[in-house]
Amino acid sequence: MGIGDWPAHLRPRERLIANGAHSLSDAELLAIFLRTGLPGKSAVELARAMLEHFGTLNRLFCASLDEFCAVPGLGPAKYAQLHAVLELARRTTAEELKAGVSLGSPDTVKHYLKLQLARQRQESFYVLFLDVKNRLIACEEMFRGTLTHTSVYPREVVKTALGHNAAGVMLAHNHPSGSPEPSEADLVLTRSLMQALALVDVRILDHFVVAGSHVHSFAEHGQM
Repeated sequence: MGIGDWPAHLRPRERLIANGAHSLSDAELLAIFLRTGLPGKSAVELARAMLEHFGTLNRLFCASLDEFCAVPGLGPAKYAQLHAVLELARRTTAEELKAGVSLGSPDTVKHYLKLQLARQRQESFYVLFLDVKNRLIACEEMFRGTLTHTSVYPREVVKTALGHNAAGVMLAHNHPSGSPEPSEADLVLTRSLMQALALVDVRILDHFVVAGSHVHSFAEHGQM
């Protein structure tokens, strides 16, 4: 039986309109995105199969095109649609950060960084440049690859901060290995950057490590 044959109060789209998106399960939200299922399988059943195949929403979002298309019923068009939705979410959160929401809601920063970094398969180092009111000026990927104290150049971060006339920065990088715990090299790098930026009166507000759906904050753990 297709979703169109279900009673109206059970259909995901109607329930979302009546009760809000928060009232739907992951599979029901994915079903609205999919719109259609397969012969003999409703969109909700296909969505459940997707979640069972990938294990988590994060793994689904991080899947490559080939991995995504390996699931029956999914193809390049759905892959493009999904990543258009993710990019809209990234841009919406960036707008909130530029409006200064970051101060009142640290979770907004974490959410933005998960959208920005969770899918990276290589280790990447980002810097969020902030104005005097801690509003986002720019977010730039500054280094990529295996990050160590020697591969992240403090002078480049200082130079870019001065170019943006930034009053403060937030640092962020990902751990593709899956553990959000900072390494000793991460701590050494943070201290080095704090010293370099202090020379030009730019503060580091926090350093985040993103690993899948987990985000570790140096500031929250007293590591700044």
